[in-house]
Amino acid sequence: MTTCVVVRKGDEVAIAADALVTFGDTRLSRAYERNQKVIPVGESFVALAGTTAHFPVMRALLTGMGEECRLMTRDEVFRTFLKVHEKLKNEYFINTKEDDDDPYESSQIVCLIANPGGIYGVYSYREVFSFDRFWGIGSGRNYALGAMHAVYDLPGMDAGEIARVGVDAGIEFDKSSAGPIDVHTVKLQTEFQQPRQPDGSATNNDGAA
Repeated sequence: MTTCVVVRKGDEVAIAADALVTFGDTRLSRAYERNQKVIPVGESFVALAGTTAHFPVMRALLTGMGEECRLMTRDEVFRTFLKVHEKLKNEYFINTKEDDDDPYESSQIVCLIANPGGIYGVYSYREVFSFDRFWGIGSGRNYALGAMHAVYDLPGMDAGEIARVGVDAGIEFDKSSAGPIDVHTVKLQTEFQQPRQPDGSATNNDGAA
């Protein structure tokens, strides 16, 4: 699997991932192939978790959408991934069923997004979350979340450094994650720099948890 994280702090967002690909018990490290789990798409960076088949598909799909690929707000991400789902079905032959009682067709995609608009997470049924602090996906996510929680409020720790700490924890404890760590940072646009509440918490105009 993997360890991928996104972090938002101050006027900066960051996205980071490990570099290990696994096939069952077999490990394909960066020494044998330049594995990159973070895909640049316009002003955005997208990190994927799951089957390795997703990577060439999503790279070709998202970069090929042109102006249709809009990822700067929660609503834009949702609408874009509706189009992504349709293309996955019609052009890439995705299996849209996970369980017999699925409420919707599954896109089989779990990803994180970082861009000047913020940090977002997208799950299989096109659920989109807009995060105020940080989040993680992949088999090493629980280690990453704990590590980032421990350092997030430390003075002097910026978004990129926090993201690196998170992925490093995943690499340390998750058998399916390994370095090197790939980190990308982006400055938030002024209109997306949300004010802090008196208690220090961030507002979330999208209404996401």
